[in-house]
Amino acid sequence: MVGYPLDLLYEEVAAIAFYFHWSLAEILKLEHRERRRWVEEIEKLLP
Repeated sequence: MVGYPLDLLYEEVAAIAFYFHWSLAEILKLEHRERRRWVEEIEKLLP
């Protein structure tokens, strides 16, 4: 079984933590799909 790429996980965590100031524990509790959705929403805010 292939896992989720670690570099992408780091990018998602960094973006969410930076923009929402959530802790690592809070972010890692999110399901992959939900975490990905938050990153997509953050990307919409960027110029």
